[in-house]
Amino acid sequence: MKKVALTALIVLMTFSGFAQMLGKTKTYTISRTAPKSSVVDFSNTSEPITGTVVYGRIEENGDTTLIVYLPEVDIDLMQRYLQITDTRQGRRLASNVKKVYPYAKLAGAKMQEYDSVLAHVTDKVERNRLMRQAEKEITDQYTAELKDLTISQGLILIRLIDRETGNTSYQVVQELRGKVRAFFYQGFARLWGYNLKTEYDPHNNPEDDQIETIMTLLERGVI
Repeated sequence: MKKVALTALIVLMTFSGFAQMLGKTKTYTISRTAPKSSVVDFSNTSEPITGTVVYGRIEENGDTTLIVYLPEVDIDLMQRYLQITDTRQGRRLASNVKKVYPYAKLAGAKMQEYDSVLAHVTDKVERNRLMRQAEKEITDQYTAELKDLTISQGLILIRLIDRETGNTSYQVVQELRGKVRAFFYQGFARLWGYNLKTEYDPHNNPEDDQIETIMTLLERGVI
C-alpha cells in the first residue's frame, strides 16, 4: 500500500459540504499559486494597493510613469527562512509545508463552516446523517489528491490542522463523530505512524517554529 496521509484524509472527511446540505452551492478550490499581478492606473483610482505585485502607472501632462509596488517583506523573517532552506532538510520541510498549506487552510475554512451549520442542528440522528454525508463528499472530492501525500507531509498536515482550527485532529474527530470513532481512528492512525493528538507548538517545538516561519511567509504571499 502506498504511503498515504490517511489520518489527514480522515480528519478532512469531517469538514465536507455543509453548505450543500443546506441547499447552497459552494465549491472550494485548492490554490497553489500566489495572487496574480495586477495593473492599476493610479491617476484615475483611489483603490488600495493589493496583490503580490502591483504594476501601476501615473499619467501627468501626457507623460506616463510606471510604478511597481512590491509586497512588504519582514527582513528578519526572510532571514530565518533563508537559514531554514540553507540545508537539504530545511528545503524538504519548506517543500512539504507548501504542499499541504492549501489543505490546512481548507480545514480551517471547513471548520468555520461546520460551526455555523451544525450550531442549528440539535437532533443527534440528523447530525450523524450530515456527518456521514460529509465523509462521502470529502472522500469523493479529495481522495485522489490526498493519497499522493507522503507520510512526512501527512504529519505536517495534522499539526497544521491544529494551527488552523485550534483543535488537534483527535479533538476534531471526537467532536464531530464521537469518542468511540475518535478512539478507533487514533488506533488506526498509530499503525501508520500518525498521532491525531499531536499539537502544534511553535514556541516549544523547533520544527514547528520553522513551520510557522514558512506558513507566515506563505500567508503573506512572499514565497
